Amino acid sequence: MTTQQPQTYAEKAESCAELPADTAERFAGYAVLGMPFSSGFYLAFRHFPASSIGPGYRAVWLRRPDGQWVVYADVPPHLSCARYFGSALNAAISAEITVSWNSPGIATIRIPDVLDWRIEMAGSRTSSVVSALAQRIPARLWRNERVLRSMGLVAGPLLHAGKMKFSGVVPNGQSFQAQPLRLWIVRSTTATIDGADAGRPGPLPQQEHLGDFWLPQRGLFVADLGVRFPSTATAGTGAVQLSVCETEERAS
Repeated sequence: MTTQQPQTYAEKAESCAELPADTAERFAGYAVLGMPFSSGFYLAFRHFPASSIGPGYRAVWLRRPDGQWVVYADVPPHLSCARYFGSALNAAISAEITVSWNSPGIATIRIPDVLDWRIEMAGSRTSSVVSALAQRIPARLWRNERVLRSMGLVAGPLLHAGKMKFSGVVPNGQSFQAQPLRLWIVRSTTATIDGADAGRPGPLPQQEHLGDFWLPQRGLFVADLGVRFPSTATAGTGAVQLSVCETEERAS
């Protein structure tokens, strides 16, 4: 069961996120998979301290009520989520993004002059069951497409999150596989976007998706998250397992 709080795993990721040995492009960290608002706004957040293609980064995905998507990231677009989702975006913008923890289960994400977003997370019986099951799956099965499809079919209804997929193809054409090992529900949230209140949390009238990645219809926070892009794998066996800790030690 998930017994520790989100802040514990976020701080662990920031200091020692690991990338297993692989020739594919990979990322490791934690995320708010998505948070819909009944006003039509939608927010998501990614913090990948470990990246196989460049420095770690933070990113905020923002959908405005008119359906336009923007991704803000603190690294250039070709090193962030826009590398995979850019063709479905109206803009990819470089910006300062900060995360502060008000308590072990409450975080605030900010982008100057754009966003002030407070999230309160909590475990539930369902999230604990999903987390326990995910942690029992052998690592090799997280690359099995049949297993990943089955997980999505089960997790979406179980979490009351709409359709979910843990593998598929992103808008820019790469294939992806996601490995979320720990899950919490977003119990409450408030957000100010462009100086205005984003409104009450609630599902969108029609669930959004970017390629095969479906945005959940309720707020979900995941930690011990790995994302892999199998179609970017290169020939050869030169890949080694690295962690943020090892990278920092090599640079010092």
